[in-house]
Amino acid sequence: MSRLPVLVYGDERLKQVARPVGEITDEIRRLAADMAETMYDAPGRGLAAPQVGVGLRLFVMDCHWKDGAERDPVVVIDPEIVWESEERATGEEGCLSIPGLPMDVRRPAEIRLLWRTLDGETVERHLTGPEARCAQHEYDHLDGVLITDRVPHLRLAALEPQLKELAAHGGTV
Repeated sequence: MSRLPVLVYGDERLKQVARPVGEITDEIRRLAADMAETMYDAPGRGLAAPQVGVGLRLFVMDCHWKDGAERDPVVVIDPEIVWESEERATGEEGCLSIPGLPMDVRRPAEIRLLWRTLDGETVERHLTGPEARCAQHEYDHLDGVLITDRVPHLRLAALEPQLKELAAHGGTV
């Protein structure tokens, strides 16, 4: 396993829609393992393939390890949100591609997510709380959507200098 470079805000690859994974190969398994290592090393709770420059619909997440729980990464391949609650919740979200600039984002409080595992098994799970928020955040990355696309314009305007600085430096973290 190895740590992968994470693309930073301003990189146009972060705005592209990812394509389906399709067949689960050893290369995909290696990518998922490297992404999990990168997520833990960052340290983050989730990481999407587009954030490491790979345009595939795949993400990893582990919502509780930073709270002292055992590491338990979930690999999500070709996900689909099949239901979302009408109830909305606002919460602070950080993004490994926008380091140091957490933002309050309003999202459905609950979702039902359908995906494939590395074994090719289809899973559907009802997610709430941190899991629902993290899964939606990473799912957004697969569609080329960043948290900056989900915050009110006034808040975004206040962050403009920091965002411009990130974009100007470009590269990876």
